[in-house]
Amino acid sequence: MASQHPSQTLPSGYQLQEYTIDRPLSAGGFSVVYLARDHSGEPYAIKEYLPASLVTRRDNLNLQVQVPATVNLSAYRHGLKSFFEEGRSLAKIVHPNVVRVVNFFRANETVYMVMRYELGRSLQEVIQAHRDTPMRESFIRHIFVELLNGLREVHTHKLLHLDIKPSNIYIRDDNSPLLIDFGAARRTLTDEAPNLTPMYTPGFAAPEQYGGGNVPLGPWTDIYAVGATIFACLSSYAPQAANLRLEDDHQASARKIWINKYSEQLLEIIDWCLRLDHLERPQSVFALQKALKAPLTPPKLGMIGGMRAALRKVTRK
Repeated sequence: MASQHPSQTLPSGYQLQEYTIDRPLSAGGFSVVYLARDHSGEPYAIKEYLPASLVTRRDNLNLQVQVPATVNLSAYRHGLKSFFEEGRSLAKIVHPNVVRVVNFFRANETVYMVMRYELGRSLQEVIQAHRDTPMRESFIRHIFVELLNGLREVHTHKLLHLDIKPSNIYIRDDNSPLLIDFGAARRTLTDEAPNLTPMYTPGFAAPEQYGGGNVPLGPWTDIYAVGATIFACLSSYAPQAANLRLEDDHQASARKIWINKYSEQLLEIIDWCLRLDHLERPQSVFALQKALKAPLTPPKLGMIGGMRAALRKVTRK
């Protein structure tokens, strides 16, 4: 993840309304997330809109954000408005599997989003920790069945996430998942969609997010990303980017890659979600969730595995 220059971030001890900044937690191209505390000492994660390529801070004493004259001011304002809309939309969603926004406000010529601070790590970190050891299917199903509860709530509010990927799924210390970072979220279930700029992450974005066609964005768009994220849990890397698949599809099916290593149902679910034709994917989160909840059957052993299992039985006798 890219880092903001140290002089661009708010300093430790800085008072931001009723919150005191502790330290930066993470930084990307468009925002910085800080650990902060309120007057009672309660921790919060505060996200600041700070596009590194568009703004500077005036000085160490006056920490207001400044947009240089050489920068497209309309681009900054568009991003600022989208960031504010993100906070306003998320503040309406109260669900244990969706990041909880408790406050959002303007200050320092930018916008801040205050979120409940959670202990845990990203799914991306979990995947990296399992590079040499396969991730258990029971864990994968548990994480995604719960996560889909949150995504259903998001879709109920006529929102799409549009950037589901391992780094945007947070796994709490109790192994419950949290859908975070709605920076690409849009009200794409309304008539506003045609006027909105597409945002996507190659490998996880659905074909329709690249534009150039008449395919509408919908629940099936987020579902493609869910399938790609489950694929990454098994492989430690993303599937082939959808725009490249449209030109020359080299993406092998999950059923071929992990035959006899994971259940046939899970592998079929991944392939189902990753269909290029949006009409061939699950059309709702409920349909996908129902498939993931189906009784787990072990992968077929194959000839060698079957012989070994039979030998073990004979040995035990």
